[in-house]
Amino acid sequence: MVAILGAGGFVGSAVSALLSRRDVRLRLVSRRLPASPPGPAPVERLARDLTDPRQVREAVAGADAVLPLVLYAGRGTWRLTDDEPAAREVNVGVVRGVLAALAEPPARGTRPAPVVVFPGSTSQVGPGPEWIDGSEPDRPVTGYDRQKLAAQRAVEAATAEGVVRGVTLRLPTVFGPARAPEVVDRGVVSAMIRRALAGQPLTVWADGAVRRDLLFVDDVAEAFVLALDHPDALAGRHWVLGSGHGTTLRELFTAVAALVGERTGTPPVPVESVPPPAGASEMDLHSLVVDASAYREVTGWQPRTALPEALRRTLDHLVGGTP
Repeated sequence: MVAILGAGGFVGSAVSALLSRRDVRLRLVSRRLPASPPGPAPVERLARDLTDPRQVREAVAGADAVLPLVLYAGRGTWRLTDDEPAAREVNVGVVRGVLAALAEPPARGTRPAPVVVFPGSTSQVGPGPEWIDGSEPDRPVTGYDRQKLAAQRAVEAATAEGVVRGVTLRLPTVFGPARAPEVVDRGVVSAMIRRALAGQPLTVWADGAVRRDLLFVDDVAEAFVLALDHPDALAGRHWVLGSGHGTTLRELFTAVAALVGERTGTPPVPVESVPPPAGASEMDLHSLVVDASAYREVTGWQPRTALPEALRRTLDHLVGGTP
């Protein structure tokens, strides 16, 4: 049985939809009762407060694999302070609660230790090289990235103790259509599509030359599913995911404006430069592109959705078309 915590979220609902097509039992857990995914797999749905250790134990009881896909990002940003209680309670505390529950004396018999696949962030590496392959030392500079690293280290420690077989998949910028009706993608790509649909200009900081590695949400979901297929080869370390292609924010926003203009039959909205805000971090202004060949060699994973098609499908969803 696979327990997906945060199944009502953006990535969680995409992973749930993909796993629901497999021969597997699912337990979908979220603060509010998550929607039923489309596939035929038997599904148990739970509404639970995952900051409560008792409810976490209920959520993971009997699970062969747990995907803690919960996230606290403040008001839609990564600018969290390390001492923000609500953020640490979710981004670190839930993972530690899962590991503690899985370490309790069970009735597992001789079954292998459960698999835990944790979502990290490529930005945990900090402002070092622009191209990364997962071998770089971590020098996180934001509260969000420090929290992600703390949770990852807890997973690695539990793996070393034999409690779980833990895998961390570090994600770049993820975007795409939501896979459940109550889910909203608040990321930069969908935000800019919404602005363009409203006829508002799109703004980039400075010259917009910062490059981002962009992944379609369905490709991310496939990466998590493949991790469940290769736990022993992957356990005990982190793996970076990405397309291997860096797109500048100006290129991205210009493509969004053109795509929306074509759809609405109006001139593309302008892409304007503005100064970075005072609260911008080093990572906001640092390019990051990912070489995911290590993960591909183990699992065969690679992104299937090219950026133009991914943008079109995201736009289709936001205007009410078929994702």
